[in-house]
Amino acid sequence: MTQHLTALITGADRGVGLALATQLLQKGWQVIAGRYLTQWKGLEELQSQFPNQLRIVELNVGDDQSVAAAVRQVSEWTDKVDMLINNAAILGNIETTIGDELNFDEMLQAFNINSLGALRVTNGFLPQILRSDSKLIVNISSEAGSVANCWRTGWFGYAMSKTALNMQSMLVHRGLKDKGGRVLLLHPGHVQSYMQGELDNSGKYTPEQSAAAILKLAERRLGDEWNGEELALIDPEGQVIPW
Repeated sequence: MTQHLTALITGADRGVGLALATQLLQKGWQVIAGRYLTQWKGLEELQSQFPNQLRIVELNVGDDQSVAAAVRQVSEWTDKVDMLINNAAILGNIETTIGDELNFDEMLQAFNINSLGALRVTNGFLPQILRSDSKLIVNISSEAGSVANCWRTGWFGYAMSKTALNMQSMLVHRGLKDKGGRVLLLHPGHVQSYMQGELDNSGKYTPEQSAAAILKLAERRLGDEWNGEELALIDPEGQVIPW
């Protein structure tokens, strides 16, 4: 990827989001990092290493006013966003099944963050995205959103919200295709993450490995290797996951 491009990453406080920010900075990108978890200091440490490349914006993707405020602030810094990475997500309860008492408010929160959150941000920053040459939107989904491959008996909020994110990505793809907009829909792999509240080391990928795979696929989407394939849910190895 060439230098002097600008990426906006949501949920950049830790994990894959922080790793994406780090690797893009190392590649010479200007990075705008959406921060929600102010108690995590990774972004501040990263900013000390890349003071001229990294800007931090407070961003709660689940709140209309927060997204609007972030759009206004980012507009003061740049008039274009070459790559938007909708990474922010929450996991919610993964234990309860249909016979248990279910927390529907928590499920609504998962939809608000995981599905509508990405749509809020894409909608808010669309003018900046369309001003760029890349016009690339990367939505981080999950194999949990695959209906065909479903093996779970729970994970209601997370799995259903990721399925909704997949549909949202297709709608955005259809809506922007004629304007040169590009959407990439990715499963980041089973990542060692904090999504369950504490570090889960059982994942196959470290955040750094997942981020590297995501950026490799983004490079392919922006490069000459892309053959005009239709939107699909893709895993870190570039394989298509059934809807």
